[in-house]
Amino acid sequence: PLRSTLLNSNSIWKKNGITVAGGNGAGASTNQLNVPHGLFVDDDQTLYIAEYGNSRIVEWKSGATNGRVIVGGNGSGSRLDQISNPGDVIVDKVRDCLFIGDSGNNRVLRWSLRGENTGEIITNDESRSGSLTMDEQGYLYVTDAHRQLVKRWGVGENQGVVVAGGNGVGDQLNQFNIPTKVFVDRDLSVYVSDGNNDRVMKWVKGANKGIVVAGGRGKGSSLSQLNYPEGVVVDQLGTVYVADRGNHRIMRWRKGAQEVLKETESMISHTKSSFIKSWKEFQHVYNTANNDDTLKQSKEYEEAQKIYDELNKAHQEDRLVQA
Repeated sequence: PLRSTLLNSNSIWKKNGITVAGGNGAGASTNQLNVPHGLFVDDDQTLYIAEYGNSRIVEWKSGATNGRVIVGGNGSGSRLDQISNPGDVIVDKVRDCLFIGDSGNNRVLRWSLRGENTGEIITNDESRSGSLTMDEQGYLYVTDAHRQLVKRWGVGENQGVVVAGGNGVGDQLNQFNIPTKVFVDRDLSVYVSDGNNDRVMKWVKGANKGIVVAGGRGKGSSLSQLNYPEGVVVDQLGTVYVADRGNHRIMRWRKGAQEVLKETESMISHTKSSFIKSWKEFQHVYNTANNDDTLKQSKEYEEAQKIYDELNKAHQEDRLVQA
């Protein structure tokens, strides 16, 4: 894939980052950014940034204090020398061009890196097209947040192919509720951040439904939850990295983490069921003894009384599951 996914599984991530572009407040100067929405990093660490707020694409060399406008910068509009609220950008070194998700114009543009001042419309079929990615064969994948799907486009094709979603808005495994970002791995499996469903879905090539690989447990901030996920990248081991927008954090989900969570939930459920059963049995025995004057005089009953009082106290404090 064009985006690097070779990550060392033993990497230790620094707690503090450094500013590599912008950092001078929101604005349109060459040392400023305004709502950076898409990012691509090439092999020499040059950044290509889709600026949603400035309707332009900026190239930012490694170590530079200023960027260079390479697309747009002519105001927001629909002319071929303009873009409007771009959502993403990727670089195709083979074709020496950029692909831009021109979301404000519901289109995808191809823009030469050879100094041309206008772009070429690849497709204007994508409503609210924001996120792009490309596989190793050169196919382009585009999210459509209005029709709740992801399409794959080949060079010169007039009609894209739906590879994920397309079954209306919803939370079923064959649906999305605002697909925000997309990634494709070497096996051509498509990973989609499903914004309003607070999950990341994996669609194996040719599948008619996806599987949840991150989140999917309601909106929240626990380590098993996401809150409107956006950017998603998957490494060579199947580890999923997610920009958890609503929680202002980056989450890492190792391959198989969802299965472990399901097994843990199953064990907890079984433990709760077993406890409830034991609690009911204890109540029955205790109540039987409580009606027998002889048993009430025994040491066993005295111990049972203490246990019952403790369990009942915990039960009243909602530390036990109600039967």
